[in-house]
Amino acid sequence: MALIDRIKDKTAKIGVIGLGYVGLPLAVEKAKAGFSVLGFDVQQDKCDKINRGENYIGDIVPEELSDFVSKGLIKATIDFDGLKNCDVVAICVPTPLDKFKQPDLSYVEASTKEVAKRLHKDMLVVLESTTYPGTTEEILKPLLEASGLKVGTDIYLAFSPERVDPGNATYKTHNTPKVVGGCTAQCTEIAKTLYESVLDAPVFVVSSPKEAEATKILENTFRIVNCALANEMAILCHKMGINVWDVIKAASTKPFGFVPFYPGPGIGGHCIPLDPFYLTYKAREYDYHTRLIELAGEINDSMPDHVVERLMDLLNDRSKPLRGSRVLLLGVAYKGDIDDLRESPSLKVWKQLESKGAVVSYHDPYCPEVDWKGEKVSSVDVTEKSLKEYDAVVITTAHKHKVDYKLVADNSSLVFDTKNVLAPALGLDPSELENAYLL
Repeated sequence: MALIDRIKDKTAKIGVIGLGYVGLPLAVEKAKAGFSVLGFDVQQDKCDKINRGENYIGDIVPEELSDFVSKGLIKATIDFDGLKNCDVVAICVPTPLDKFKQPDLSYVEASTKEVAKRLHKDMLVVLESTTYPGTTEEILKPLLEASGLKVGTDIYLAFSPERVDPGNATYKTHNTPKVVGGCTAQCTEIAKTLYESVLDAPVFVVSSPKEAEATKILENTFRIVNCALANEMAILCHKMGINVWDVIKAASTKPFGFVPFYPGPGIGGHCIPLDPFYLTYKAREYDYHTRLIELAGEINDSMPDHVVERLMDLLNDRSKPLRGSRVLLLGVAYKGDIDDLRESPSLKVWKQLESKGAVVSYHDPYCPEVDWKGEKVSSVDVTEKSLKEYDAVVITTAHKHKVDYKLVADNSSLVFDTKNVLAPALGLDPSELENAYLL
């Protein structure tokens, strides 16, 4: 039976390499669709947790994972020999940047080599990890074809970018539209059939992997540039004595031609701070410099410094130096109501504050413990008494749940709200709050 038929009747065996924020939700959705899924990861701990039915990803319903594991629809292993029995393999591994903001594709290459060792005819390989345009055809294709099997004839290869948005209550893996681009028309058709069999969302086809790779880069470049614009407006509006949050709210009343973005202490997560720089890297090959992307990155990267400078001014107005002041960071996750610390700007603010002599603690109900300078640091309790002991509270994450903002507002001598979450949580106008200041 042909692969496309096995996909349609759900007898195809699915492999997912990388069981993190992208891979595990994808594995769950494929099991939910009726496929048998084998997950691969280099971390034994992750595999053990999955095989016990224990969930560690916020967007997954724990009971669903446990149920699929108990039914034998999901298993996890560090033994890549299991790839021999897979008809479809999705690669969902990290693609970080190095310290020079150049792509590190070592995880992608290592995973592809593991697949190549166990490659067999009529296998579909799909890369979901975000990367620069050309990766699928320039790196994966040669590695796979070194086995002697040819893409488009013996095996099938495609790129389909992940679109995971941790904490999004509306769009999850199952209902987010998918983009697919294969190396050949048949590669595209088989990959399209796979995702249509799994997701409750449209599957949009592009002409090649390059277009699919560029799609994800454009999506997050759009966001990094507009975040930078919002941050630059915040800085300028502060200097001009203008409330930038009112400006954005007013501009949002326009029913066309405007999409609201909001300022903050910086940008975080695995996507927005990283993805656009894959394009910057690739553009150099064509002797082109992506000036807008690089400038947007500079503006966003400068926001932790701006936050610290603003806090210094606020403390100075109270005749207090930052050095020696006790500062409480309210939130260290990069985004509200999740536990994800990846590229969190809160941690950058923390580092800057300590470098200037501040005594920093943090409270985050979603992140009870943080690795900080090689040690475990725990979230402190927030009480009426403890809040009075801090010289300043800096709201660096917009948690909408599990934080008692009234307690914070009533008992803090100084609140610097970089996310405009305090007043809305209390149903007040910012001007009605004493000793509270916006970015």
